[in-house]
Amino acid sequence: MTVNLAKGQQISLTKSGGGELTVIRMGLGWKSAPRKGFLARLTAREIDLDASALLFADKKPVDVVFFQHLTSDDGSVRHTGDNRVGGAGQGGDDESIIVDLQRVPVHVDQIVFTVNSFTGQTFEEVENAFCRLLDETTGQELARYTLTGGGRHTAQIMAKVHRSGNGWEMAAIGSPADGRTFQDLMPAVIPHL
Repeated sequence: MTVNLAKGQQISLTKSGGGELTVIRMGLGWKSAPRKGFLARLTAREIDLDASALLFADKKPVDVVFFQHLTSDDGSVRHTGDNRVGGAGQGGDDESIIVDLQRVPVHVDQIVFTVNSFTGQTFEEVENAFCRLLDETTGQELARYTLTGGGRHTAQIMAKVHRSGNGWEMAAIGSPADGRTFQDLMPAVIPHL
């Protein structure tokens, strides 16, 4: 059963039948909004959204996974590859980041997922954008956060997974930001740690 997350909502990453999740996938999907008018369609550019995972230990960045660094230094977080144009927006993932929760080093206490428009278009030019969390072992979608409302921003601080007791929780953040790369987003990420 999928939980549709609202901004700020948190869910536990415990399996419904008991036990902890071991491997999760954060998927990102989008498509370009239709352009109106003949000239607008002629000058339209593809939209390249990029998913990143920022690993933190005690509110300090310790690693990042993105299109130019596809695997964390310890191997626990892996980006499946860059998609430069998006998809049909039909629910499939255009970019994915897989997190092996059991292999995440004990000092890493938060992983923040961001998305940014590398080509610089705002979210007014994107539709059907979402992030979703799946149990990678079973393929079951656990939670979905839809990016609604467009906006003049070029990035979103999407969600984070963080340690809670002996397990992990996910929090939907959904905070707009501006930047073409994860480095540009760091000042906007810090308040969410």
